[in-house]
Amino acid sequence: MSDQEPNWERKAIEKLATDALSEQRRARRWGIFFKLFAVCYFTLILVMAFDWKGDGELGGGKHTAMVELSGVIEAKGEANADRIMAALQSAFKDKNTQGVILRVNSPGGSPVQAGIIYDEIRRLRALYPNIPMYAVVEDICASGGYYIASAADKIYVDKASIIGSIGVIMNGWGFTGVMEKLGVERRVLTSGENKAFLDPFAPMDAKQKAHALEMIGEIHQQFIDVVRKGRGKRLKETPDMFSGLMWTGAKSVELGLSDGLGTVDYVAREIIKAEDVVDYTMKENIAERFAKRFGAGVAAGLAAFSVRDSFSVR
Repeated sequence: MSDQEPNWERKAIEKLATDALSEQRRARRWGIFFKLFAVCYFTLILVMAFDWKGDGELGGGKHTAMVELSGVIEAKGEANADRIMAALQSAFKDKNTQGVILRVNSPGGSPVQAGIIYDEIRRLRALYPNIPMYAVVEDICASGGYYIASAADKIYVDKASIIGSIGVIMNGWGFTGVMEKLGVERRVLTSGENKAFLDPFAPMDAKQKAHALEMIGEIHQQFIDVVRKGRGKRLKETPDMFSGLMWTGAKSVELGLSDGLGTVDYVAREIIKAEDVVDYTMKENIAERFAKRFGAGVAAGLAAFSVRDSFSVR
């Protein structure tokens, strides 16, 4: 028994020491975890605060207000009517705004979203008659982008900008030949003869095609009327002006589709006479960007085999 007692005590001490060491390691790991969590949390708060500060930040003195119209114009995109209108409203309402610049870099998109933005610009111009508004084009101002730009007092471009594409497109796919080869039968039941309008899995119906052409023709005429109203006597119409063709910025000046060459800085400094440019663009914050990326991944998986007709002012 005397030989076993020291052994027992030593093992007990070793176990206590081992347990204490494990507990210290566990506590250290949790401490590191909570410190990292705190750092990430405060970093997120700072980034979100930075994003919030940048959205609609007001200038301290007389300035030129700028709003970005970038990318495809669509309801769920960054260049949607709600976002652009909110930014424009903030820009016009600021008592220090001497003029507003809409910086455009868009290939077009939804005719509805473009029309809503156009109407809001006209409303704001009437509400604030002493604040001029100019569109400044970078790479491209086509289709719905040009639809919106035509509401500005003047349009300035780079000589190599792409301008125009005044037209409407409705496109889709036809899979009837493929289905026949694969031996696939399309089964669709409707309560109206045109409910399956332009079904990509059925041969194109002549009446439906005629109706679609009439519909996009009506929207095309709305587009033409908007351009004529906005450009007025400056427009030098040609037979192909409203055919969907595009031109360089330099050629667009000759055709009266734009007014001259100029950048945002040039227009702010030389035209508006307020060199300080304040960006009123509503940018996505961290939460919105994360949600969009996560949602896009899920949507892509769910819609991998979906087929939809697209409809845009292009």
